[in-house]
Amino acid sequence: MENRQSICLPHLTGEIVASARKTKLCAYAVALEGWRRGLTLKWHTIDYGKYSEMITFGVNPPGRLFSLSSKERTHYFFRTRGDKVSNEAVEIGADKDETKVWLAKAGVPVPQGEKFSENAADEEIITYSSTIEFPLVLKPTNGSLGNGVVTNIKDVHALKKALSYVRSELGYSEVILERYVPGEEYRVYVVEDKVIAAYNRLPANIVGDGIHTIEELIDMKNQQRKKNARLFSCLIDIDKEVLDFIQTSGYTLESIPNRGEKILLREKTNVSAGGDPIDVTDDLPDELKQIAVDAIKAIPGLHHGGVDIIVDVNKPIEKSAVVIELNPTAQIGGILFPMKGRARDIPAAIIDYYFPETKGITTRNSRVYFDFNTVLEPLSSRSAVEVEVSPAPIGKIYAKKYIVSGFVQRVSYHQWLKNQALDKHLNGFINKLSDGDIEVVVAGTNKKAVNGFKEVFSHDPKKAEVRKIKEEIWRSPVKVGFEISEGFNSSNLRSVESALKKMEKELRRVEKEKNRLQKETAKIKESRSWKYTLRLRKFGNLLKTLAK
Repeated sequence: MENRQSICLPHLTGEIVASARKTKLCAYAVALEGWRRGLTLKWHTIDYGKYSEMITFGVNPPGRLFSLSSKERTHYFFRTRGDKVSNEAVEIGADKDETKVWLAKAGVPVPQGEKFSENAADEEIITYSSTIEFPLVLKPTNGSLGNGVVTNIKDVHALKKALSYVRSELGYSEVILERYVPGEEYRVYVVEDKVIAAYNRLPANIVGDGIHTIEELIDMKNQQRKKNARLFSCLIDIDKEVLDFIQTSGYTLESIPNRGEKILLREKTNVSAGGDPIDVTDDLPDELKQIAVDAIKAIPGLHHGGVDIIVDVNKPIEKSAVVIELNPTAQIGGILFPMKGRARDIPAAIIDYYFPETKGITTRNSRVYFDFNTVLEPLSSRSAVEVEVSPAPIGKIYAKKYIVSGFVQRVSYHQWLKNQALDKHLNGFINKLSDGDIEVVVAGTNKKAVNGFKEVFSHDPKKAEVRKIKEEIWRSPVKVGFEISEGFNSSNLRSVESALKKMEKELRRVEKEKNRLQKETAKIKESRSWKYTLRLRKFGNLLKTLAK
């Protein structure tokens, strides 16, 4: 499993989700799936009336709240959670102690522990610690993303230190102290009675190569994460926790670990803290999958969500597995873009649940998407509380790329081509290349219109003179609408190469001009007139200095 490469969903590539980060990525992925199936998609602000009926957390700028509608009904969503999930389920999931009560009542295994109110003194918590065995875990009842969670507390001294940090420094006065369960941690996503995805959450780590220092390995790991659409914004920061972990392991940032040696950098496994999501959906034992399903069923009104399970792989599952958390609004970016393994289509499963009549509409080969930032602009500028996305083209998409040579870079010609494409219900773009050509991509469900667009280029001789047209099949994603770009396309090799050639040519011209000016300057300095006027120039400089 360690050697698996990351395999992304073909219809949810990094290019498509480039403008959606973190919780926006989760919302966008679900919304995009519904939109591609022909459902009406609208994005909302928190001021939209319907959301007074749903529990939402934190600050929610545009891009987290949306609705999907068929002819029969509308469902509202907050990130990955739809309106079928009850507010009671959300409240239970937000309270870790309340979650444990419901799970234990349903026979779902949970770690031994106790909740302490904000009025409880630290000494009361320390006294309770003697009734359960160390190591322990201290965590806030209402924390998220692993904030305030201190694990593997080995003695009373470490517990006092953790209490000061969580309750005093971070301000989480209401906490849970429970038995620390060592082992592997899994995030399992369940929809009703089916496990859709599961991934192993590894703490931030590096693997030595016998050459680079720990600091260099962290940088190399971050460079790798930057290539992942989800992990791009979740880099490993060298903070106090990381430095303490390195020091505890007997190393410094300048140490060079042996080849193949894995060094953990944090205790927390959260992706946001630099953790690695590793897909294990096909390998997870059925017993663990059943525990996850039972956990979802244990909470009234919780029809889908994330279940966090820890299990000691060296012990029988029935004796070591415990559910440590439920998340009705689970982030799914980690399994959509795993560090290793195969991405799992949670968005499709969510839409199947809310709109079962659309199950037969497959979007796995869909390459169309909408510009997220453009759609959200009216909400971001507060000029609207609701915006509807133009319908997605339904059916098989055909796409062609044309490289057009000649006198073809007039803006009026580009605008004319755009109008021609829109009249034929085609999507795509025009990109101006630095060598004088233009790149035109057209896509749509009408194969004849796509293939026939080649004939359009020469229909307006007043605006252009076309000498050559090269065509090829376009296999990359296409945004709905039609854009005109006057710069080069950084994702297109031909465009980049053309721009580089132009830049190199310009650089050579500048260098040549520089050399010419240097030679002329040298000639002037060697001339008699320059030497004869030396005293005069010095006198002039003196006058300028005195004038200041």
